[in-house]
Amino acid sequence: MDLAVPELDALRRTQGEALAARRWTHLDALEAESVHILREVAAECDRVALLFSGGKDSAVVLRLAEKAFFPEPMRFTLLHVDTEHNFPEVIAFRDRIARERKLNLVVRSVGDSIRAGRVRLRTPDEPRNPHQSVTLLDAIRELGFDACIGGARRDEEKARAKERVFSFRDAFGQWDPKNQRPELWSLYNGRVHPGENIRVFPLSNWTELDVWQYILREGIELPELYFAHEREIVRRGNALVPVTPLTPPRPGETVERATVRFRTVGDITCTAPVASDARTLEDIVRETEQTRVSERGATRLDDQANEAAMELRKREGYF
Repeated sequence: MDLAVPELDALRRTQGEALAARRWTHLDALEAESVHILREVAAECDRVALLFSGGKDSAVVLRLAEKAFFPEPMRFTLLHVDTEHNFPEVIAFRDRIARERKLNLVVRSVGDSIRAGRVRLRTPDEPRNPHQSVTLLDAIRELGFDACIGGARRDEEKARAKERVFSFRDAFGQWDPKNQRPELWSLYNGRVHPGENIRVFPLSNWTELDVWQYILREGIELPELYFAHEREIVRRGNALVPVTPLTPPRPGETVERATVRFRTVGDITCTAPVASDARTLEDIVRETEQTRVSERGATRLDDQANEAAMELRKREGYF
């Protein structure tokens, strides 16, 4: 086809603009890597659970899993280990997403483990988060899962930075960071003996900022707790502790009303909000670009007990 020079220049400009609009971004690279990981675990493992709490990371993993197998339905069972101390808004969101998308959601409760004598609390108000390991391992044995997919990221905490993408757990559900499989050239080994299992982390190489940018790009729905809102809090050390029936103010503490949001949503007894005016996804992305403290370091009271708190829990079978 012969074109005059002005027409040819216009065609080149149009093609160039189209290519620029479709340029490959770091989010595309992260998405492609995660989709590859999810397809690998589906190919190598027989019974796979996707750990879905209703939080932002599990919502992103769910979106990636739906993309990995589209137009076929997402093939993993959703599993949530509920402490019975979760925020009601998050539980309602979890149930609604599973119902609207016709997903198979299985819930197992730390409360049931306590009532069955499988978990013993030292005090009635002790945080239940560390005891999720027992309930999770019981669920894995009961339902025969050989792999569990989680939303953990290496930027969250030092112990998670040691984790492989396919993290091997022995017959007791325990994690030995010195006994993990090499993953050269993104080749993953999901083979396990009966009783063993693999924890799979497709967001390993993502950061909190990547997660929020992806949520913004994809329009992923989240619980309202992630956005700025007013609530009663008390200042306890460097943390803002929400005032709830499970976390009442201590003698001498002053209850304040503040504008806050949650960077992570977990057990009420060990999850603190941060002061924030970020009411939209765009606001949260801008805020996250400027923060210098990881979300767990800023908001998770259970991780602040000691520097090895997370690693000790993971060795016992934690996510």
